[in-house]
Amino acid sequence: MLGPMKREHQTTVGAIQDEVLAYTAGRDVVLDQALIEVDCIGSAAHVTMLSEMSIEPPLFSAEDVKSIITALGDIMVAARKGEFQITLADQDVHLAVERALTEKLGDLGKKVHTARSRNDQVAVDLRLFAKTELLDTIKDIAALGQALHTFAAKHEKVPMVGRTHMQPGMPSSVGLWACSYADALLEDVALVQTAYQLNDQSPLGAAASYGVPLPIDRHRVAELLGFEKPIHSVLHANNARGKLESIILSALSQVMLTLSRLAQDLMLFTMPEFGYFTLPAEYCTGSSIMPQKRNPDVLELVRSRATKVMTASVAIFDIVKGAPSGYNRDLQDAKEYFMDGLFTTRTSVRIMALMVEGLTVNEQALLKGFSPDVFATDRALHLVGEGMTFRDAYHHVKEHLDELESMDPQAAVDAKTHYGATAGLDLNGVASAYTALLEQTSAARQAYHQTVSSLLGQSYPLTDVKAQ
Repeated sequence: MLGPMKREHQTTVGAIQDEVLAYTAGRDVVLDQALIEVDCIGSAAHVTMLSEMSIEPPLFSAEDVKSIITALGDIMVAARKGEFQITLADQDVHLAVERALTEKLGDLGKKVHTARSRNDQVAVDLRLFAKTELLDTIKDIAALGQALHTFAAKHEKVPMVGRTHMQPGMPSSVGLWACSYADALLEDVALVQTAYQLNDQSPLGAAASYGVPLPIDRHRVAELLGFEKPIHSVLHANNARGKLESIILSALSQVMLTLSRLAQDLMLFTMPEFGYFTLPAEYCTGSSIMPQKRNPDVLELVRSRATKVMTASVAIFDIVKGAPSGYNRDLQDAKEYFMDGLFTTRTSVRIMALMVEGLTVNEQALLKGFSPDVFATDRALHLVGEGMTFRDAYHHVKEHLDELESMDPQAAVDAKTHYGATAGLDLNGVASAYTALLEQTSAARQAYHQTVSSLLGQSYPLTDVKAQ
């Protein structure tokens, strides 16, 4: 059993019993390593805004701001090198950065936290973190969509049995199958873009949820950080935390849902009993006892990790749903779910792109999958075209299945010329949509980098520290 721990640890915000400190810090000491850079960017914007406030004497001089931003740049570079560590005494990234600034700049470092709380600080950190992570994720989704488009275009009219209830249904094509997933991802990414837009608002200046009695300029901070605007209500700025993360993960859950179904299809269609496709050997794993095995472990894990992302979204939802307005410490535990959900989605999307790029089509196996009954609906509709009512044609075909023996899979694929069918796919439109998506994402990333570069007075991302 754990005995009582009466020792106290001195921290930036006072003496805390060791056991309480360890429990309340939780995983932040580890997770916040990913937030060091954005915390420094947020602090640079905050200090810049404070220096521009109309008060006498000014809170910071121009030279003070330069010194602070230079020190923040040092921290950012050290973090990229793995040389800046958050300690348990720090509790989190915010106090770790403040400690480092105070150690280097003395009283000047102690002034940096003026007019803000760790509540709005972590909120802005997570939004800046999400901004770049979502842009990267959208780029990766576009890469997977393009891989599916390339696969669809290469095998556009290769016949493939279309299934309902997992049973043979109607003639289809490899192109239609692959294009369906490219289309699905375009819809999924629209949800991710909506989440990105909701995320693109600055909470800084909300402080502990109720603002501050100083003439801060929240619009200026939002501009300095490249956000579209500040969140209006300072109370909502902090209440939105958790809910926003759940919204983002909910959008990413739709991406993972598409990936999971694609993974399931690939596992089915690469079984020896089907043999429609062959998975790239380098993305399959072996068995510890069966030398011949090439297992689709990647695809199985994609299915499982779709559940992880969805569960993370629901977990954050559940953390927030009973919380009263204003900050509550429960929100701290949402951070791990959020970060893990982002990471899991992005890695899953990237591995599936590699899987699709290495996929081999086995045309003979696909053709062998066609039994005469697959053409029953096509035959009935052909009879309708000759003047028979559909229901009469339906029963005629059902009673004369022997008439289907001579049906040709390729002819069936070529016959469906309407929009979105096997011979009517708008593959150029799909390609254009993904090209536009990549261009938008690249432009947004470039704009953010330019904004941060202007704030820091040097090219961002930082590689080393230059004089201000």
